[in-house]
Amino acid sequence: MAAFGRKAAVNIQAPPICQMYRVAGFCDCSAAVRNPRVWAAATGISQDYSRAPPIPSEKPMTEPLRIVFAGTPEFAAEHLKALLNTPYEIVAVYTQPDRPAGRGQKLMPSPVKQLALEHNIPVMQPPTLRAPEAQAELAALKPDLMVVVAYGLILPQVVLDIPRLGCINSHASLLPRWRGAAPIQRAIEAGDGESGVTVMRMEAGLDTGPMLLKVKTPITSEDTGGSLHDRLAELGPPAVIEAIAGLAAGTLQGEVQDDSLATYAHKLNKDEARIDWNRPASELERQIRAFNPWPICHTTLKGEAMKVLAASLLPFDAVGKPGEILEARKTGLIVGCGDGALALTRLQLPGGKALNFSDFFNSRREKFAIGTLLGATETAQ
Repeated sequence: MAAFGRKAAVNIQAPPICQMYRVAGFCDCSAAVRNPRVWAAATGISQDYSRAPPIPSEKPMTEPLRIVFAGTPEFAAEHLKALLNTPYEIVAVYTQPDRPAGRGQKLMPSPVKQLALEHNIPVMQPPTLRAPEAQAELAALKPDLMVVVAYGLILPQVVLDIPRLGCINSHASLLPRWRGAAPIQRAIEAGDGESGVTVMRMEAGLDTGPMLLKVKTPITSEDTGGSLHDRLAELGPPAVIEAIAGLAAGTLQGEVQDDSLATYAHKLNKDEARIDWNRPASELERQIRAFNPWPICHTTLKGEAMKVLAASLLPFDAVGKPGEILEARKTGLIVGCGDGALALTRLQLPGGKALNFSDFFNSRREKFAIGTLLGATETAQ
């Protein structure tokens, strides 16, 4: 077992290089490479990255690993940020093309692109990596390793074969559970008791490659998609750095996934976030947490859109039609479900900002009349 702060890391095969770091008084193999000054003070080795702790490999010790990073959202940017504080050379960054965002639909760069430009790293944004020109461009970089985190493009086998050490991926679930695009939200929605990050070797299948490292964290009853995302974004980068050291040393082997245990985390969409009040209250409560901060669960109130950002299960029985407002309390709007009822505790109405229901109770209580059916324009009544 290797430690990352207070979180436990399951190291399927810990690289011997960890011992070199621990000799210098570090509790985990990522701590030393994150701070060259600390490393120099502890070992007497120069702060020059080219003379960082020796990593046995085919490359001369004076040459840092050449890494190509591929990723797009903030989760990926946190990994890139950590890699920039290692001895490794980030020779290029691949990210999705700029997308329109905001009210003005102005083209906006991804968080990964913004970080790369701040550090003067070349940025590549091919619409696909299946094109021979894009593949030739990647090969010309002569990467030792490609680190992929929430990139968003499929890597064909010819691309996976380009780096000397192959390609690794940091995936936000405990594989083989929740392969696919939305593992964080699906874990909360399903009521899983824990989540984590798996670092794996990439192969042609979707999140099917051999697992190199796992780090775990509990999912609490208060977790949202946003809070779990942020926690996993802290756990992932040190695991990737440890895996890179093991791969470079040639000592880290992968564990084959058991496909019989695999589940698939389908991509999220706004239509899926429309609340179906016929579902049990326990399921809806998890969905509301899972879909915050995106795509945000929503319904209608007297024909107007209403976003539901938070809700809680009732400690008592409440009976009513699915979607019916049963009671308006300062602590929440009580709404009937297919089984049980929910207290909606944080809402957003058109043109307004998100508010706790206590604010609506004090100023607009009449809008939430008992007997009103939420979602009345969306379902047959």
